[in-house]
Amino acid sequence: MQAARRASTPLRALHGALLQRLRVQPTGAAWGVLRAMSGEAHAQGTYLDRSQVVDRVLSVLKSNAKVDPAKVSETASFQQDLGLDSLDEVEVVMAIEEEFALEIPDAEADKIKSTRDVIEYVASHPRAK
Repeated sequence: MQAARRASTPLRALHGALLQRLRVQPTGAAWGVLRAMSGEAHAQGTYLDRSQVVDRVLSVLKSNAKVDPAKVSETASFQQDLGLDSLDEVEVVMAIEEEFALEIPDAEADKIKSTRDVIEYVASHPRAK
Protein backbone atom coordinates (compact mmCIF):
# COMPACT_ATOMS: atom_id res chain seq x y z
CA MET A 1 0.00 0.00 0.00
CA GLN A 2 2.80 2.44 0.88
CA ALA A 3 4.64 1.57 -2.32
CA ALA A 4 1.53 2.40 -4.34
CA ARG A 5 1.11 5.64 -2.42
CA ARG A 6 4.77 6.61 -3.05
CA ALA A 7 4.43 5.78 -6.74
CA SER A 8 1.41 8.03 -7.11
CA THR A 9 3.04 10.97 -5.29
CA PRO A 10 4.96 12.20 -8.37
CA LEU A 11 1.74 12.02 -10.37
CA ARG A 12 -0.06 14.04 -7.72
CA ALA A 13 2.71 16.63 -7.72
CA LEU A 14 2.63 16.82 -11.51
CA HIS A 15 -1.16 17.15 -11.45
CA GLY A 16 -1.00 19.98 -8.91
CA ALA A 17 1.78 21.76 -10.79
CA LEU A 18 -0.14 21.46 -14.05
CA LEU A 19 -3.31 22.85 -12.50
CA GLN A 20 -1.36 25.70 -10.98
CA ARG A 21 0.44 26.45 -14.25
CA LEU A 22 -2.82 26.46 -16.18
CA ARG A 23 -4.50 28.42 -13.38
CA VAL A 24 -7.45 26.08 -13.41
CA GLN A 25 -9.58 26.30 -10.32
CA PRO A 26 -10.99 22.87 -9.47
CA THR A 27 -14.62 22.76 -8.49
CA GLY A 28 -16.99 20.33 -6.87
CA ALA A 29 -15.72 16.80 -6.34
CA ALA A 30 -12.33 17.60 -7.89
CA TRP A 31 -11.75 20.26 -5.25
CA GLY A 32 -12.51 17.79 -2.46
CA VAL A 33 -10.10 15.23 -3.93
CA LEU A 34 -7.34 17.84 -4.23
CA ARG A 35 -7.90 19.06 -0.68
CA ALA A 36 -7.72 15.47 0.57
CA MET A 37 -4.50 14.89 -1.39
CA SER A 38 -3.03 18.08 0.03
CA GLY A 39 -3.90 17.02 3.57
CA GLU A 40 -2.40 13.59 2.96
CA ALA A 41 0.82 15.11 1.62
CA HIS A 42 0.98 17.39 4.65
CA ALA A 43 0.46 14.42 6.96
CA GLN A 44 3.33 12.53 5.29
CA GLY A 45 5.76 15.25 6.41
CA THR A 46 6.70 15.36 10.06
CA TYR A 47 7.78 18.51 11.82
CA LEU A 48 10.76 18.38 14.12
CA ASP A 49 10.40 19.44 17.72
CA ARG A 50 11.39 23.11 18.01
CA SER A 51 13.82 22.45 20.87
CA GLN A 52 15.62 19.86 18.73
CA VAL A 53 15.84 22.35 15.88
CA VAL A 54 17.24 25.04 18.20
CA ASP A 55 19.87 22.69 19.64
CA ARG A 56 21.00 21.44 16.24
CA VAL A 57 21.07 24.91 14.63
CA LEU A 58 23.13 26.31 17.50
CA SER A 59 25.45 23.31 17.29
CA VAL A 60 26.01 23.84 13.55
CA LEU A 61 26.79 27.51 14.11
CA LYS A 62 29.13 26.83 17.04
CA SER A 63 31.06 24.30 14.95
CA ASN A 64 31.71 26.90 12.22
CA ALA A 65 35.38 27.96 12.39
CA LYS A 66 34.49 31.61 11.69
CA VAL A 67 32.01 31.89 14.56
CA ASP A 68 32.83 32.61 18.19
CA PRO A 69 30.73 29.97 20.02
CA ALA A 70 30.21 32.36 22.94
CA LYS A 71 28.30 34.75 20.67
CA VAL A 72 25.87 32.16 19.31
CA SER A 73 22.30 32.54 20.58
CA GLU A 74 18.76 31.90 19.34
CA THR A 75 18.47 35.53 18.22
CA ALA A 76 21.99 36.22 16.88
CA SER A 77 22.26 38.15 13.62
CA PHE A 78 24.77 36.58 11.25
CA GLN A 79 26.42 39.88 10.31
CA GLN A 80 25.97 42.08 13.38
CA ASP A 81 26.41 39.55 16.18
CA LEU A 82 28.48 36.78 14.61
CA GLY A 83 30.52 38.90 12.18
CA LEU A 84 29.75 36.76 9.13
CA ASP A 85 29.92 38.14 5.60
CA SER A 86 27.62 37.11 2.76
CA LEU A 87 29.84 34.20 1.69
CA ASP A 88 29.92 32.95 5.28
CA GLU A 89 26.12 33.14 5.34
CA VAL A 90 25.97 30.91 2.26
CA GLU A 91 28.25 28.41 3.99
CA VAL A 92 26.00 28.44 7.06
CA VAL A 93 22.91 27.80 4.93
CA MET A 94 24.70 24.92 3.19
CA ALA A 95 25.66 23.44 6.57
CA ILE A 96 22.03 23.73 7.72
CA GLU A 97 20.85 22.01 4.52
CA GLU A 98 23.25 19.16 5.21
CA GLU A 99 22.33 18.90 8.90
CA PHE A 100 18.59 18.73 8.24
CA ALA A 101 18.64 16.98 4.83
CA LEU A 102 16.93 19.97 3.19
CA GLU A 103 17.35 21.93 0.03
CA ILE A 104 16.65 25.57 0.76
CA PRO A 105 15.69 27.48 -2.39
CA ASP A 106 17.88 30.51 -3.16
CA ALA A 107 14.98 32.91 -2.68
CA GLU A 108 14.43 31.55 0.83
CA ALA A 109 18.14 31.35 1.62
CA ASP A 110 18.48 35.06 0.82
CA LYS A 111 15.97 35.81 3.58
CA ILE A 112 17.91 33.91 6.25
CA LYS A 113 19.93 36.53 8.12
CA SER A 114 19.87 35.28 11.69
CA THR A 115 19.75 32.23 13.88
CA ARG A 116 16.06 32.93 14.47
CA ASP A 117 15.41 32.88 10.71
CA VAL A 118 17.10 29.49 10.38
CA ILE A 119 15.18 28.05 13.33
CA GLU A 120 11.84 29.30 11.99
CA TYR A 121 12.52 27.97 8.50
CA VAL A 122 13.62 24.51 9.63
CA ALA A 123 10.93 24.16 12.33
CA SER A 124 8.22 24.98 9.78
CA HIS A 125 9.57 22.65 7.09
CA PRO A 126 7.79 19.26 7.06
CA ARG A 127 10.66 17.47 5.31
CA ALA A 128 13.40 18.46 7.78
CA LYS A 129 15.02 15.37 9.25
